Amino acid sequence: MQSRQQAPMWLWPLLWGTLLLISVMGMPYAEALFRWIEPNARQVIYARAEFYVLLGRHLLVVGVAAAVTILVGVLAGIAVTRERGRDFLPLVAQLASLGQTFPPVAVLALAVPVLGFGTLPIMVALMLYGLLPIVRNTLTGLQEVDNEIKTAAHAMGMTPTQTLRQVELPLAAPVILAGIRTSVTINIATAALGATVGASNLGDPIIAGIVNGNMAYVVQGALTIALLALTVDSLFELLQRKLRSRFSTP
Repeated sequence: MQSRQQAPMWLWPLLWGTLLLISVMGMPYAEALFRWIEPNARQVIYARAEFYVLLGRHLLVVGVAAAVTILVGVLAGIAVTRERGRDFLPLVAQLASLGQTFPPVAVLALAVPVLGFGTLPIMVALMLYGLLPIVRNTLTGLQEVDNEIKTAAHAMGMTPTQTLRQVELPLAAPVILAGIRTSVTINIATAALGATVGASNLGDPIIAGIVNGNMAYVVQGALTIALLALTVDSLFELLQRKLRSRFSTP
């Protein structure tokens, strides 16, 4: 009975990951399918770069931006929920919200004159755009830890740092992870805008398709990004379920 309950947890990440792999590796062999979308186009398979190369670049941009955003967002959330930092809680929450008040395209337009074309502007845009869910969920998760539990930890002789590491963060982890999941999944799609400022990734076929009026290119880029987002999102869902089951087990 236990194996039946655990098997579906791996089903969706495996399914989406397999479809992503098939899409990336099999794209050059799907000309007949995309010829049906653009029967009059001279070329229907995006060939300026291999799709696995574009996928790797896309993951690199999103991964680096996510790592920085998680580090900054979680540390900021921890800092303003401590006694010394509570006065700065409204400020941190407002600054995090500010990042999502500007559309990513506007952030790119402002960043390019300063940072130049390439990967850096889209990374800055992703960091700003992905900060709010992480900060908000970190604050929520830490604030929802029962005061009685923290008092009990203090009574057992734990220092504030030990209480944070061994009690508060483990209990808040599912909520924090939900914010990280939202941030990363949104940024997988948002990263495609980097192609407009010279950051080569899975947005390249989409932009090329729009410029050349070739819907086959657009579908190829959009399909690969969608499968990547579904794969990553299902992996986060798997991790969230494991965390929930771990802390709900008596």
